[in-house]
Amino acid sequence: MKRLLLLTAALLLSGAALAQEGYERQRRDLFDVLPVRSNDIIFLGDGLTDGCEWAELFDNRHIKNRGIRGDRSEWLLERLDTLIAGHPKKLFLMIGTNDLAAGVAPARIVEHVRRLIDRFRTETKLYVQSILPVNGRSFDRYAEHYARAAQIVETNRQLAALCEELQVVYLDVYAALVDSNGDLNAAYTDDGLHLLGEGYQVWKEAI
Repeated sequence: MKRLLLLTAALLLSGAALAQEGYERQRRDLFDVLPVRSNDIIFLGDGLTDGCEWAELFDNRHIKNRGIRGDRSEWLLERLDTLIAGHPKKLFLMIGTNDLAAGVAPARIVEHVRRLIDRFRTETKLYVQSILPVNGRSFDRYAEHYARAAQIVETNRQLAALCEELQVVYLDVYAALVDSNGDLNAAYTDDGLHLLGEGYQVWKEAI
């Protein structure tokens, strides 16, 4: 029975990985054919960005969502060509939570963000957003993310310092969503990682 349970768990994990790979491939392919124009505002990042209808939230048809669920900072660097070629007016970046959950060091994430800034900074107004807090006190679904709460704070500190060095706008969205215990406010999430509608509304107001 134990062997059967282990086999079932392994199959489920394998299926989830294949599904994520397919989703990422589909999103990248879609983004490659969708136009980016010089008056567009791009939201770039992982599943936290992917999960919002930004154009509707801001009531602005020039906003385009380029988030991909599960994305990491290094992978994001591989899909910038279409965006750069479009010369968007503004770009809002949030990336790093999946890196940390996978064991990537804060300094490595910040180096990837530096490389991204270097590719965009001459023609696009950049806004680097903090990584959001997590909540493992009230939820138990994403233990690998909850375990990195302290590293999120450290990564945000380094991101803020990088933005100051490079004279790029840093937006502290973390502070708007964190509660008095240092957790993602439970009113804004149903799993301790992703946001509900009210959470996105707070994010909007923060930026």
